[in-house]
Amino acid sequence: MNHATPARRARLGFWGLWNLSFGFFGIQVGFALQNANVSRIFQTLGASIAELPILWIAGPATGLIVQPIIGHLSDRTWGRLGRRRPYFLLGACLCTLALICFPNASVLWVAATLMWMLDASINISMEPFRAFVGDMVDASQRTAGYAFQTVFIGAGAVAASAAPALLAHLGVTNTAPPGHVPPSVAWAFYLGAAVLLVTVLWTVLTTREYPPEDIARFDDAPATADLVPPGPLAIDLIWLAAGAIMLIAIPALGLDKPLYVLGAGLAGFGLARLANRISVQAGKHETMLNHLLSDLKTMPPLMMRLAQIQFLCWSALFILWIYATPVVAHLQFGTLDPASQAYQDGADWVGLLFATYNGIAALYAFLMPLIVKRIGAAVMHGINLLAGAAAYLAIPLLHNAQALLVAMLGIGMAWASILTIPYALLAGALPARKLGVYMGIFNIFIVVPQLVVSSCMGSIARAFFPQSSQLVFAIGASLLAAGAALSLTLGRLQR
Repeated sequence: MNHATPARRARLGFWGLWNLSFGFFGIQVGFALQNANVSRIFQTLGASIAELPILWIAGPATGLIVQPIIGHLSDRTWGRLGRRRPYFLLGACLCTLALICFPNASVLWVAATLMWMLDASINISMEPFRAFVGDMVDASQRTAGYAFQTVFIGAGAVAASAAPALLAHLGVTNTAPPGHVPPSVAWAFYLGAAVLLVTVLWTVLTTREYPPEDIARFDDAPATADLVPPGPLAIDLIWLAAGAIMLIAIPALGLDKPLYVLGAGLAGFGLARLANRISVQAGKHETMLNHLLSDLKTMPPLMMRLAQIQFLCWSALFILWIYATPVVAHLQFGTLDPASQAYQDGADWVGLLFATYNGIAALYAFLMPLIVKRIGAAVMHGINLLAGAAAYLAIPLLHNAQALLVAMLGIGMAWASILTIPYALLAGALPARKLGVYMGIFNIFIVVPQLVVSSCMGSIARAFFPQSSQLVFAIGASLLAAGAALSLTLGRLQR
């Protein structure tokens, strides 16, 4: 096989690109309903602002495990539905069930459990969709293919984020007795479940995947090692010891309970490395764990830099999603009481703000491929992240609720860029036969920052600004600015 002149995938027209990513519209509806309403539901069921990060943590923890495994499995799957589409369908069915049940949770622990189920099922569908575009589009269409996906992500988020407020405007009440979810929110979840299932079925039924032999023929990326020997034993023990020390220090120093999750994660990674070492020494090389750890170790340099940028960006995004509702309700609507009408109005306004930045992202995604051709992906990504950083700084300073719409322009630019440019660059740098697992590993750097923010941000907020939780947005701005600085180094790492 001649990698210098690989066979090319067929160029896709408008409807071909539409069909590939239409299912992502429904997945994003579910994801956006979660992002815009989970804090609201948790607080309705009695959670305090300080407890929100730990309640959000189940979802990211699940994604950390699910995404690489699903990527690994989908690379090795082939049947009547292909290799990616079976996972779209499985995730959609589970997500539909979780969306229907979630607003009917009557106690906090049930809501947290359903959030875990919802996030796990979204991850089962979302990860293969990222690899699906890389499988199906020619190199000349990669930015356009992922931009199309971003359009559907934005459109789905607009619909979902605005749904409770729109239903309230149509006469569905947005208030409820203490401990109950407002009907407008519940019906938004029911409608979202139907949309998710229908759109994913559309993609499953209107697309056909290239068979494995064609995928191998199209591959023009440098090869990576299949398996590498385990690293030094000392590294395994350092991970394990770091987690153990943190777990011991938390009760001894009176630290917050969310840090238990971070400590357990560090120790768990050390134990996984040790388990893999024992398995390899016993002659068992072809295990999923060995493949995943080997693939993690052999990431291409461009992927490693993109992963660092994603870590910073998604840390900032998770701050927005956790704290937007309580901060906006406090600063722009003058209340901290989740049972009040003002709080519900503030939560509805946050939904509209999220819809606005997602709408901006959807429109901006059409322009990005044209701008990238002129200034390059690295510079484009840096500019967009700086626009997001400026918006974060503005949010706690704009005390007029309508003025927050201006800040959504910068967040929309950053969001569109985060969803498009890294994946377009990544698809050209990865071997096609490992595209699923590498996309899953790449998404670890979306999930880990969520775990870090969930574990640490509550402690940071209480320790340094207990009366001013809005200052978390300054931290978010700093993270996006750091991501912008790293983006400018991407050019020299591209092939």
